[in-house]
Amino acid sequence: MNELARMDVKYLKGVGPARADLLAKQLDIHSYYDLLYYFPFRYIDRRTIYHIADMEGDMPYIQLKGRFVTFTPHGEGARRRLNGLFSDGTGTIEIVWFNHTRQIIESIHTGVDYIIFGRPSLFNGHYSIAHPEIEVFKPDAPRQGLRGIYNVTEVLRNRSFTSRTIQRLEETLLASLKTVTDILPPEIIVKNHFISLDEALRSIHCPADVQILQKAQLRLKFDELFYLQLNILKYTKARSKRLNGFLFAHVGTHFNDFFYHVLPFPLTGAQKRVIKEIRGDMGSGRQMNRLLQGDVGSGKTMVALMSMLIAIDNGYQACIMAPTEILATQHYENISVEAAKVGVAVALLTGSTSKKKREIIHAGLVDGSIGILIGTHAVIEDNVQFRNLGLVVIDEQHRFGVAQRAKLWQKNVNPPHVLVMTATPIPRTLAMTVYGDLDVSVIDELPPGRKPVQTLLRYDNHRERVYRFIGSQLALGRQIYIVYPLIEENEKLDLKNLTDGYDLVCQTFPSYTVTMVHGKMKPAEKDAHMQLFVSGKAQIMVATTVIEVGVNVPNASVMIIENAERFGLSQLHQLRGRVGRGADQSYCILMSSPKITKDTRHRLEVMTETNDGFIIAEEDLKLRGPGDMEGTQQSGIAFSLHIANIATDGQILQLARDTAAEIIDSDPDLSLPSHRILSEHLKFLFKRQVNWSLIS
Repeated sequence: MNELARMDVKYLKGVGPARADLLAKQLDIHSYYDLLYYFPFRYIDRRTIYHIADMEGDMPYIQLKGRFVTFTPHGEGARRRLNGLFSDGTGTIEIVWFNHTRQIIESIHTGVDYIIFGRPSLFNGHYSIAHPEIEVFKPDAPRQGLRGIYNVTEVLRNRSFTSRTIQRLEETLLASLKTVTDILPPEIIVKNHFISLDEALRSIHCPADVQILQKAQLRLKFDELFYLQLNILKYTKARSKRLNGFLFAHVGTHFNDFFYHVLPFPLTGAQKRVIKEIRGDMGSGRQMNRLLQGDVGSGKTMVALMSMLIAIDNGYQACIMAPTEILATQHYENISVEAAKVGVAVALLTGSTSKKKREIIHAGLVDGSIGILIGTHAVIEDNVQFRNLGLVVIDEQHRFGVAQRAKLWQKNVNPPHVLVMTATPIPRTLAMTVYGDLDVSVIDELPPGRKPVQTLLRYDNHRERVYRFIGSQLALGRQIYIVYPLIEENEKLDLKNLTDGYDLVCQTFPSYTVTMVHGKMKPAEKDAHMQLFVSGKAQIMVATTVIEVGVNVPNASVMIIENAERFGLSQLHQLRGRVGRGADQSYCILMSSPKITKDTRHRLEVMTETNDGFIIAEEDLKLRGPGDMEGTQQSGIAFSLHIANIATDGQILQLARDTAAEIIDSDPDLSLPSHRILSEHLKFLFKRQVNWSLIS
């Protein structure tokens, strides 16, 4: 593979410098290797020849055999086009060209048998095909099978660089290669009945039939996912050997006093299980790197507090980093009260903290009098130093880049234990990839007494009925959230906007106080409006998704989400989590235009059918895909997937992980001769990657 990666694609027959420049800029194809691993995104069957008389409905692609009857040019200059009438004996169809019309007239003739292939369109009851593929019919030529379709950009199309162009380049490349060297040891190939890499690559571009295509897809998907998992597990193993964690040998006074005398409610079974897992990590002598998943309201913060008390019992300090001031302040208000009951000092550090207060906090951290620091990005500033930081808790960790999180690791001689928390349930397949280097704990149980939120889908023509329901809830003393996707009107998007919505709500409910919150407000102004709602002085909050995290009002029983079709499932689930925090029955009403697609309606109906965040996350992954798994926005340990799909290839991913784990368990450094091929290809794949896995 190294050799193919070093071969510039411009030297391939049919490419040259100009086309190579296009391929590099438009498709990021620079080498033979890049071209070889640029796979079709779907396939069409070229084995069937249709009759024009049998054409019906919306046919995506069609292949016809016949002759051109006439050619008729139209227009001049840029508006020039050429119309050809094509007949196969059962009927006629119009063929249209808008480019290169002179060459078409010179190269295609009437009275000659041709095979044409293209996408038909229906207009006024007549079919036509624009710019089809055309080749002279040869009776003795082998019939084509499946044809791969490759993604091309508009720029490439305008330069007559089509999917068929890429197909021909792939054929030329494969013909020039004797055999592609395999990248898996023979035992893995034999055990799993895989075809060779050479056969897989040839069949993915030029499949003889569906069966060999499926075998090629399986082999290439496994390769991608296997090396992804091998990289994750190799560095996870290396990190656990290299980074000795602080040993929290015992559970002491602070933890026990809190557990037996202060804890405001009994822990759920899930919370107890997760605390036990965390205690095991921190008492093992290795650095903890654990991901804590749990739905909104499942009690993650209490688990974090009790974990921090274990750190304090062992002579260390702890820190929580949250993505917003609102969330950091909420953590501070809840944790400081509880921690004070067992004699632990807690400080809050955000961008709004005054200089004088900062100096006091800095001094308290250095002398150890402050046991727990809670803050935003302000906690990673260089001048924030700890006496002995032993545990870092990161809330809503997906909102922080890896480089930002890494600064916390440098606050002590050895990296502290790390607990990252998310209220966004992560599908199992995604957890094995993006977060595959972390141990995972799940709080899958809500505290007793919580009633599931009832979720309803309502259309704009139901608005009056919805407002009557809001009025009935307000009359009972409840509070209401109304969330909009936009702050101000956008003429290009027919969406409800916040400012108009605020005016309408004020007019509709004149007897109640309405507050408005959005991300463009200054922090102090935003907090003041938030406090009006938190204190109960305002009964209705009109807001953007700024309230997705960080607002906890048990009396709020209704969440209205305008233009719900514009939100992703996970975001809708997060917003729904703002209600249902008290003992009263709560409701989430998804408002939508009735003019939505079938897929959009299905997505919204998923929300009405389940409150299980993991089911919603799995569905969201299927609908939206895994997104970008590279860079410092996530763990930084994945590479771009050319063919595998995290959402749909769960079984292959599990096989790949199990296979990689078996190898790493027996040979952590891949130093055995039989694993040399793995070590070399792993270096090739990840040579441009920063090794974030040591700090993620």
